[in-house]
Amino acid sequence: MKRATLLSFAAALLFGMVVIAAPQITPLAAAPVQDDVQEAKKERKKPGKKAVERSRKTVAMLDNIFKQTIVLVTDKYVHSDDDFAAGSAAVLLFKNISESGDNTIRLIDATGDPYEPDNVAKDAFEKNGLKKLKQGEQSVDAVVNIDGKPHLRALTAVPVVMQKCVMCHAHYKDVPAGEPIGAISYTVPIE
Repeated sequence: MKRATLLSFAAALLFGMVVIAAPQITPLAAAPVQDDVQEAKKERKKPGKKAVERSRKTVAMLDNIFKQTIVLVTDKYVHSDDDFAAGSAAVLLFKNISESGDNTIRLIDATGDPYEPDNVAKDAFEKNGLKKLKQGEQSVDAVVNIDGKPHLRALTAVPVVMQKCVMCHAHYKDVPAGEPIGAISYTVPIE
């Protein structure tokens, strides 16, 4: 008898919980919408200053590695205009990096006479950034949202640093010292 009473009590308690909780149940069709709204709110949050600074340091490190590599390749392997140009190698490297991960990296022209037609500023950030680089800035950056996630967009100046550059780019010899002939465009996630 005790067992039956206990079972009846448990059933009543469970039924009471279902009845009490029933008004709070969200229909299945509405649940994803609410989840999407909550997720969108999370994604729109601005990244913290430390996270942005980490991304800036990542860009600075990558920029140093890439520019040192281009100079090293030019110095050691480019001897005539028939040799594979270090800039062309960089474009291929950046394309492969961009296609294989979360980072997008591009080499863009700042002279108005690109070596490859695709190496031009493609959006407002790159076009405005090139203007700032030509006015003397060494780099420019901005925090943007891409697909709801924060990213750092950055441009860094690429000046002529070697006479060998003129072998493939004769128009570079007319560029004033220190003025950028191009830029490296970075888009990196902020984590």
